[in-house]
Amino acid sequence: MSQAIPRDFDVLIVGSGLAGLSAALHLAPTHRVAILTKRAMTDGSSGWAQGGIAAVMDRNDSFDSHVDDTLVAGAGLSDPAATRFVVEHAPESVDWLRSLGVPFSEEDGHLHLTREGGHSARRIVHVTDATGAAVQRTLIERVRRTPNITVLEQHMLVDLIYAAKLGQQPNRCLGLYALDERTDEVVTFRAPHTILATGGAGKVYLYTTNPDTATGDGIAAAWRAGCRVTNMEFIQFHPTCLYHPHVKNFLISEAVRGEGGRLMLPDGTRFMPNHDPRLELAPRDVVARAIDFEMKKHGLDCVLLDISHQPPEFVKEHFPNIYARCLELGIDITKQPIPVVPAAHYTCGGVHTDLSGRTDLAGLHAIGETAYTGLHGANRLASNSLVECMVFARSASNDILATPMPPVPPVPQWDDSRVTDADEAVVISHNWDELRRFMWDYVGIVRTNKRLDRAAHRIELLQGEIDEFYGAFHVTRDLLELRNLVTVADLIVRSAKSRHESRGLHFSRDYPQLAPVAVPTILTPIHERPVA
Repeated sequence: MSQAIPRDFDVLIVGSGLAGLSAALHLAPTHRVAILTKRAMTDGSSGWAQGGIAAVMDRNDSFDSHVDDTLVAGAGLSDPAATRFVVEHAPESVDWLRSLGVPFSEEDGHLHLTREGGHSARRIVHVTDATGAAVQRTLIERVRRTPNITVLEQHMLVDLIYAAKLGQQPNRCLGLYALDERTDEVVTFRAPHTILATGGAGKVYLYTTNPDTATGDGIAAAWRAGCRVTNMEFIQFHPTCLYHPHVKNFLISEAVRGEGGRLMLPDGTRFMPNHDPRLELAPRDVVARAIDFEMKKHGLDCVLLDISHQPPEFVKEHFPNIYARCLELGIDITKQPIPVVPAAHYTCGGVHTDLSGRTDLAGLHAIGETAYTGLHGANRLASNSLVECMVFARSASNDILATPMPPVPPVPQWDDSRVTDADEAVVISHNWDELRRFMWDYVGIVRTNKRLDRAAHRIELLQGEIDEFYGAFHVTRDLLELRNLVTVADLIVRSAKSRHESRGLHFSRDYPQLAPVAVPTILTPIHERPVA
């Protein structure tokens, strides 16, 4: 039985990572805000971020330098205006976090700034090697103490509600349907403003550094609601995920290489000199492809990352969490190298937005990894993601605060009167596994036309099965996530097939050269039939 009365707020925020929490805190003084998150508030990607936040905080550094580094990493596809917008607003974002009490690492009374791959200066503000966790703890405590913010955990986005779908004009977002897992009911929420801050889509791949929540929910929902999606072919593979049979998803921070870590083959040979003059400090796509090349060339399951030449005290001070976790697994990183492999890490593309976080659908904003802002281009520069979350959380909030709130008309309740309980849940788990495996094999670090065609064929078959399943049975979180992942996989493959060059994170054996002009891949939904 569905909820009888819609739940009404001024702003609905889907996602409880840094972007969503920041926006909620900016809006709460004047607006009634609901944060919907499909698991617990602590379960998103932000809390996993080890490295830090990129911001010009040293007088020897400059905005121009940070902009230039971002544009170089973005391989010609970063939007200059968006890049400068983020870079110039980064320091105030760090200051805001400090004012909330985030305990950033200091040295001699000043912020300790570290350096990561692709940066020409030390500009990474951090909390040892667990920046995201410290930031999330601070913001979650503040959110829970803020009266105007309602937190709704175990609420999974089903779909957006928008006027055109109801046969009304002008078209705008009116709210959303969400599955309350505690009651197993789909609840209707209304609001004049909705913000998607659902993170990325790393779980579309078999190996990923992302948490289980990263299933592209916001990207898929916005696409179904008619919003453009841009640059989905650019999936960043983090070069160094811990390779261990008992652990998944544990990231070995970029900062390990920034502080002198060396990549080696099992015989101790350092291989990055054969791939790039910047060695281990080359951008992530270069390092990930180099590791992929060496693993395939030598038939290896992993390569080694060695920081043991640094003093033990230095390693323990700078990387206490990595040191402790590896030690639990029998690896003393002060004495021996760390086995690592590349893994899907960051979704550089997403829902197309402007500098205020506005999407193509009035009343709908997208921020954080869910959004394509123009900052990352063909490759994300290390530690630019957390600052992007904060800068666009503020700009989207300012846009909402400056916009009158139109009345929201009545919307229909979720109708599940014609569906039944699924009797074959194995269909979902099997399709989930098949999708992630062929995406890893066919749409990974190195791509070919043939592999992309194979992936596209399998996606088409899966979409048919999942649409049929979705139309016949009660929704569950597993079904909703699978539906979203297949949509995102389709967007990735379509984008990859349309790019006839190798640029940044997209490397094609059939098109190894760089095209003379850098053009973003913009996909526009065409709804030949009513959206389910």
